[in-house]
Amino acid sequence: MPFELSAEHETFRKVVREFARAEIAPHAAQWDLDHHFPVGVVRAMGELGLFGLTAPEEYGGSGGDLTSLCVAIEEIGRVDQSLGITLEAAVGLGINPILNYGTDEQKQRWLPDLTAGRALAGFGLTEPGSGSDAGATSTRAVLDGDEWAIDGAKQFITNSGSDLTSCVTITARTGTTDAGEPEISAIIVPAGTPGFTVEPAYHKLGWHASDTHPLTFTGARVPADHLLGARGKGFAQFLATLDDGRIAIAALAVGCIQAMLEASVAYANERTAFGVPIGRKQGVAFQIADLHVMAESARLLTYRAASLRDAGAASAAVKQAASVAKLQATEFAVTSTRIATQVHGGYGFMEEYPVARFYRDAKILEIGEGTSEVQRLLIARGLGLPVE
Repeated sequence: MPFELSAEHETFRKVVREFARAEIAPHAAQWDLDHHFPVGVVRAMGELGLFGLTAPEEYGGSGGDLTSLCVAIEEIGRVDQSLGITLEAAVGLGINPILNYGTDEQKQRWLPDLTAGRALAGFGLTEPGSGSDAGATSTRAVLDGDEWAIDGAKQFITNSGSDLTSCVTITARTGTTDAGEPEISAIIVPAGTPGFTVEPAYHKLGWHASDTHPLTFTGARVPADHLLGARGKGFAQFLATLDDGRIAIAALAVGCIQAMLEASVAYANERTAFGVPIGRKQGVAFQIADLHVMAESARLLTYRAASLRDAGAASAAVKQAASVAKLQATEFAVTSTRIATQVHGGYGFMEEYPVARFYRDAKILEIGEGTSEVQRLLIARGLGLPVE
């Protein structure tokens, strides 16, 4: 059954595309070179309403759907993957946990600034000793009177140390269940909390213009009412949050593939060899045709998953579609950058051409928010296989 975006979604796509081309594309290469997080443009994205797409109007959002967010992420990621992940993480990992599990007071306190792009929130799940095994959380939070005392560390946390960061939601062990398993809860930690240290930014392979830090908690204390959702439900909440996040990451990957397709078509029409444009050579043309197939396939899988989520489909169906989209789109993204670099030849290895930046940016797409191996595991389980 064919899937097409609505006329409203396509109109919105044009608005975001024009913004991305005018405000981001001319500067993306320099931001990448300088490892610069462009606060002003992030605020402008907020003024355009991108951070509030999925939030209700009462919190400053537009009450839109996940499909709209995917459209925005794809278009931003088409010119700059760093700003694309900034948007994806700000909404999917920063806003959504508070929106879905927060109390009325928490929503009123945090969401208006987050949805307006005046502030950003991080999502602290990964730790130095636990990557894909996210349930092996070692960060601890002890309820001491009317405060949580937090000790531990998180790593690879996006939007956690920028000038706009207002808080980070983390998972922490808050006790032991009756079955003897770790009780994992989610807690909101405001920026500037004593004992909460944002360590120096990583020197990354890609995503140079995004904000990513390790975090350390040494006796950091926050009020008891900063618990997000029910005590002991933090891990389950974060797993549910990742389902939407995987669809959004797939959209970011689609933007990458589309960028590689467009760059390769343009270069193959301009570059001549042996007296003719290289696009006349089947060896080049066939590779670019493959890029088109990748873009179309990844886009259909991504927006199918988003439409299932927006239609309120069963969680198992959404989870399966999200993993399928994330797996295929991100692996295609990595392949597309390799093909585009090959089409560009020696110039593809030079930073003056955007394909070099996209080549560096793409690999993390197969890792963040669940590696390709994790997605295959989830897909297999969804098919009823007893895989461990």
